[in-house]
Amino acid sequence: MVLIVHGFPNDITALRFEWAWQHPNRSRRLSHLPRKKARETVYDYALRVLAEMFRVGPWLRLPLTIRWLNQEFARDFPSDKLPPFHMPVCYGPVVSKKLKRGSGDHGPNQSSTCVVCSGDIEEKPLVCLSPNCDLVSHIVCLSKSFLEPGEYVPIEGRCPRCNESYLWGDLIRKYRGCYGNTNIVISKDITDDIAMSDSD
Repeated sequence: MVLIVHGFPNDITALRFEWAWQHPNRSRRLSHLPRKKARETVYDYALRVLAEMFRVGPWLRLPLTIRWLNQEFARDFPSDKLPPFHMPVCYGPVVSKKLKRGSGDHGPNQSSTCVVCSGDIEEKPLVCLSPNCDLVSHIVCLSKSFLEPGEYVPIEGRCPRCNESYLWGDLIRKYRGCYGNTNIVISKDITDDIAMSDSD
């Protein structure tokens, strides 16, 4: 295995992605993609299909991560088919970290009232990536505040407390415990430049 794509919201979405990648000629989302060229290797064709998949719905807005497990086989995506700015490209194996149950950022002294809707939070709250921000929110409330008209999956937005801009995928990764053992602060400054060049 050379490459994995992870960060799907559920198993069904991941399986549909995998099926379309393996059967691009039968997928209605990829019907516009030309078939494999005679001199094209299976590997190159699979990467061409993958690059196209990141540019079409329903995968375009998902907070996916592209991970090259073996850097020896890593290839750059074509300049006209780069993954969207909210899909990071990583290198190296996946490091699994076991989290203790109940270990989260939401301690007993923190507010259990949603900053967005002012309602009580009964389940695990979503918190800001900034360690200096005290945002506590329902996932649905914050996602609605991040959405633009006509969108169903948020990509980025501003924290209603600290007013910093964050990628939705980073907030969800922290919610799921992916950043639990680090003191990482994620900023979107670099992705602003990518987004500008992407829209040109």
